[in-house]
Amino acid sequence: MEQHSEPESKQTKGHLFAGWNSPPNLVTYVRIVLVAVFIVLDVHAGRFGVENTSMRWWVFALFVFAASTDKLDGWLARKYDQVTELGKLMDPIADKLLICSALVVASSHGELSWWITALFLIRELGITAMRFVVIDTGGKVIAASQAGKYKTLAQCVGIAMLLAPVWSIMSLSEQVVSWYQSLTLVVILIALFLCLYSGAEYLVNTFAGRGRSQENGQVR
Repeated sequence: MEQHSEPESKQTKGHLFAGWNSPPNLVTYVRIVLVAVFIVLDVHAGRFGVENTSMRWWVFALFVFAASTDKLDGWLARKYDQVTELGKLMDPIADKLLICSALVVASSHGELSWWITALFLIRELGITAMRFVVIDTGGKVIAASQAGKYKTLAQCVGIAMLLAPVWSIMSLSEQVVSWYQSLTLVVILIALFLCLYSGAEYLVNTFAGRGRSQENGQVR
């Protein structure tokens, strides 16, 4: 039994980098590079973009573009049958880098409470670490669940709303801007709930799957 499980584990690990240079994965790499550009612009734009409003609008546009390309690499992978283990691992990491960096900068600017950002980071970094543990022990990468996909959508919408300097639109009254900011917080809190729920779901599915594998005398 042990002699059979060891080659299987090595084969799974070796398969992780298969198709590393496929077009969908190249798109993912570009998204990761865009995160670095996003961080620099967001920091220099200042709190709510007061220091540089035009740059803040560029930050908003870059975030929306980078978040939207998530669908592009997934679409390419499915259309051309190029879904890889590396892609399933790197795609959510690219999402987490973009979202977590936006949350950290927002909190450092005082635009979002640190406890909200902290809960997001604990979940995102924890699940990412769990994915690497699964791979290191010979398991397969578990793709994002439906709840996880809704979580990512809610995060992107909420953060995009937070990044948009709507206060700079002269035609909007202070009351409208206040309502907008309240709605933004509600969307972010919904994303936080989905974030924690999908994280718990991932842990349950991971340990349940490994438990069934051990019962069958297999290493996954």
